[in-house]
Amino acid sequence: MITLQRILLPTDFSEHSQEAAAYACEFADRFESELHVLHVLQDIVALVPEPGLAFPPSGDYMQELKESADQALLQIPGEEAAKGKSIVRTTLQGPPFVKIVRYAKEHDIDLIVMGTHGRSGLAHVLMGSVAERVVRKAPCPVLTVRPSDHQFSMP
Repeated sequence: MITLQRILLPTDFSEHSQEAAAYACEFADRFESELHVLHVLQDIVALVPEPGLAFPPSGDYMQELKESADQALLQIPGEEAAKGKSIVRTTLQGPPFVKIVRYAKEHDIDLIVMGTHGRSGLAHVLMGSVAERVVRKAPCPVLTVRPSDHQFSMP
C-alpha cells in the first residue's frame, strides 16, 4: 500500500502552481499527509547577467524578496483548503530545481506535486524547465500538473 506522509508543493506563486496546489491538497487530505509548501528565490545573478547594469538593488533586496515571499506563502493553500492540514511553509534562495530536490531529500518527502509551466519565452530557453529537472533528479515520485487540462470532479 502506498503511504504519503509528506507532500511537497513547490510554488512560484503563478496561476499554474495554484492548479498544482489543488492536487497537493487533495492528496494531503486523502492520505492525511503533512503538506510542505516551498518557494525558492532565484539568485539575482541568474536572472540578470549584469545585475549592476540593469538596476542597482537598493538596501537588502533579497531580504525584502524573502519577506514578501514568506507573506505570500501564508496564502497557500487558500484558507478553506488549509483547514485541518499540517502545513510547513519554507522560503529558500538558490537555483530552484536544486533547492527543491535537496529539500525533498532532507525532509523525506514522499511525493512532489508541481506545475509544469512557470517560466516562458527566453527564460525557459536559457534556464530550462524546473519541473523537467526535478522529475529527473527527485528522490521520490513527482506529479506534474499541466495547466487547465483536468479538474477534480465528484463522481
